Amino acid sequence: MARKAVIEAVTARLAAQWTSCPIIPTNRSGDRPRDGSPFLVVQFPVANTARLTHSAYYREEGAFRIVIATERGEGMATPLAWADELAALFRSQRFDGVRCKTPGSPLIHDENDDGAYFVTSIVVPYFFDFQD
Repeated sequence: MARKAVIEAVTARLAAQWTSCPIIPTNRSGDRPRDGSPFLVVQFPVANTARLTHSAYYREEGAFRIVIATERGEGMATPLAWADELAALFRSQRFDGVRCKTPGSPLIHDENDDGAYFVTSIVVPYFFDFQD
């Protein structure tokens, strides 16, 4: 799991710059909109930490995932456009000590349907240097 500082920095950046739909906070996935409207979820599935050689610093390398849930049956225009916008928001950006790399393409496969939603995501690799 990512460090608290990374989670706070990423979620703050997203909250400050994203207005197209609600963002469901981490560990609150039961709070989906009751009307079936679109939403985002940010997840932090992987993070590894290593000490930088001959240094008092550590580097966390990981990735965060932004899940885009749109209405099922509405086509691909909105999820693909939002994926592009989200990727641009984080691509090669530096903020609050987080340094983002290049996000991957939206994940589209046979398991994108989730009830009333079509769910896709982008993955943004990052690193974060820190001292204990």
